[in-house]
Amino acid sequence: MKNLKNSGIEWLGEIPEHWEISKFKYFYRSNMGETILVQDLEEDGFPVYSATEDDKFFGKIKNPLNILNIHDFVIPARGNSIGSVKIVKEKSTCTQTTIFSKKIKKINSYYVYYFLLGNRKNLFEFIQTAIPQITINQVNDNPILLPPLKEQEQIANFLDEKCEKIQNFIEKKEKLLSLLQEQKQALINETITKGLDKNVKLKNSGIEWLGEIPEHWEVRKLKMLFSFGNGLNITKADFISFGIPCISYGEIHSKYPCRLDLSVHKLPFVSETYLNDKPQSLLSKGDFVFADTSEDIEGSGNFTCIQSNIPLFAGYHTIILRPKTQIYSLYFSFLFDSIFVRNQIREKVWGVKVFSITKSILKEVQCFIPPLKEQEQIANFLDEKCEKIDSLITKIKKQIELIKEYKTTLINEAVCGRINN
Repeated sequence: MKNLKNSGIEWLGEIPEHWEISKFKYFYRSNMGETILVQDLEEDGFPVYSATEDDKFFGKIKNPLNILNIHDFVIPARGNSIGSVKIVKEKSTCTQTTIFSKKIKKINSYYVYYFLLGNRKNLFEFIQTAIPQITINQVNDNPILLPPLKEQEQIANFLDEKCEKIQNFIEKKEKLLSLLQEQKQALINETITKGLDKNVKLKNSGIEWLGEIPEHWEVRKLKMLFSFGNGLNITKADFISFGIPCISYGEIHSKYPCRLDLSVHKLPFVSETYLNDKPQSLLSKGDFVFADTSEDIEGSGNFTCIQSNIPLFAGYHTIILRPKTQIYSLYFSFLFDSIFVRNQIREKVWGVKVFSITKSILKEVQCFIPPLKEQEQIANFLDEKCEKIDSLITKIKKQIELIKEYKTTLINEAVCGRINN
């Protein structure tokens, strides 16, 4: 058992008594990265780090002002990835959204890397502005725990081995996740386009890239099946602590895709005055709400279907689809989530930084319409099968979350001298 002493730093607590505390600036010279624009990038040159969460390059540049060497650091200084330290593994440079730190004194950089990573929340307290940021002075003044050099090496090697095993585990689980999601999408697409009866007579769908569909199914555009409307023209500032629930594009993308049930799900509220002012934006059970913008092409066509009778509004950046004829809404939830429908939307969306979906695009989407009873059978079949797949996906995501939490704890315990070798 190691003898301990008070570190004098509240969040560090006790540390081994033979360890010292110093400051980052005594071992590394830090500065802001240089201004590099997209048009400055070339095919050859030095890789460029930017302020992304992942350890990835932005591009290459031929003649950087600052050349980083192996074991230097790049620290994102703006945005959500603040403090996600990257250790340089080849000669490179970095952009103006980062702080670089070059080693000036003998120290084990991999030990320091793990120390910064394990104590990220305590070390990188950002300035709360419109775009969160940290400064060079904050980085310079960060404390560093200093075991003897030999012990630094031992800790770094220990964590290298453990973190490699954890990363291998995570990669295997993420691969399995991807396979399950592909399996689910393939099941939905096959069932939505061919039905459950494998012996049914087929006919040409009239859609060249799709081929045949069951003979008794109809092909119709959404404008024949639904009326279209818009959500409330509001902002986050219009939300209040109590009133009528409101679903906006953010919740569709991140929280409640495909289905929304207010007996289970929680939403922000808007004023009851909208009941008189904007009754056309009020939703009913069986209505669909599409997000009209997406940050990526994969999110184009994201929607939710209202599953409860509790009054609620469609909010900002949404398009409402109300059935004009009797349909089985769960069938259409699977249909709208199929590659068949998604691809029709993705081919038409436009945008530069965001992808915009309009009512005109949605109105022209073609759909397969089985008889109502068959819609119900298909929906119930897919609901049962997809629930099992979703259960596995949730379990695997939880495993990944837990192992990542374990990794963070392990790193913190090791670099703070709380693991007995």
